[in-house]
Amino acid sequence: MTRVFSGVKPTGHLTLGNYLGAMRRWAAVDQHQADALFCIVDLHALTVDHDPARVRRLSRQAATLLLAAGLDPQLCTVFVQSHVDEHARLSYLLECVATDGEMRRMIQYKEKAARERVRGGSVRLSLLTFPVLMAADILAYGTDQVPVGDDQTQHVELARDLAVRFNQRYGHTFVVPRATPPQVAARVMNLQDPTAKMGKSDDSGPGIVYLLDEPDVVRKKVMRAVTDSGREVVYDRAAQPGVANLLEILAACTGGNPSELSGVYESYGALKSATAEAVVEVLRPVQERHRELCADPGYVEGVLRDGAERARAMARPVVDAAYRAIGLLPASAATTAAAAADIEVTA
Repeated sequence: MTRVFSGVKPTGHLTLGNYLGAMRRWAAVDQHQADALFCIVDLHALTVDHDPARVRRLSRQAATLLLAAGLDPQLCTVFVQSHVDEHARLSYLLECVATDGEMRRMIQYKEKAARERVRGGSVRLSLLTFPVLMAADILAYGTDQVPVGDDQTQHVELARDLAVRFNQRYGHTFVVPRATPPQVAARVMNLQDPTAKMGKSDDSGPGIVYLLDEPDVVRKKVMRAVTDSGREVVYDRAAQPGVANLLEILAACTGGNPSELSGVYESYGALKSATAEAVVEVLRPVQERHRELCADPGYVEGVLRDGAERARAMARPVVDAAYRAIGLLPASAATTAAAAADIEVTA
């Protein structure tokens, strides 16, 4: 089967954009049609200043929401990145293949580094190199397809470049993956700034609908969404980005077409009201399932434990092969057994 890998970073509460742009497709399509892995990429959350307790809390919340959105651990593998050592092991090898210039050309590095400097903070080295860790996340599993929005396509292209370069220099080791962007609502925009993505790490809360927002909060945010000059409801992303964003959200929630929906509503108010109710209804089953899962934390822990075991079994042969290919001396069976015995005695 085709192997699919994707992940969510626990740097903020998951949003409507995360759900419509990725999570819903993972549950409805990817886990049924592929050997799919879905990962909470917590190591990526350490690239900027963070509260350790918050990262742990958001990691658990993200895992719970992935399951609430419909991911079935009987059909796919759900796990936490830091629970599988192969991610970090492979990341260093790929750093030895990547170049400084490639890292500094990454758009997200430029944007995030600029924000850190404006705030007066220092830029962590891991912020520069995190695309290599992302490449390791993908390549460790022999991934064929990576379902991502257009803002992440550059990182998948880097993973492809590193896989090809490694294979050419050291022998065929990695599958060369490709990005598979979703076709509808690939990029849900901020309700207060429809030229910017609805990002979970954004500070402008009024423009972001979070998956766990109460219905009245959702309605208030959508009704206060920025629209455009004029009164006619027209789907034109360039000329009317605010209205276009609402139409795309409504279309994604109802299965409609943005252009066709634009002819249904005679006013911005009517469009906002319909969009708000559609969002509330889309989020209702996710929130209900989330409450059920929160009442049974042992189930979520078991899913993550089993998922990490399955992921480790998939990744270890690939990463071990990469270690051999690049020239590292394999540990002998005796050395490995002795190390395991030392760990057991120490424990």
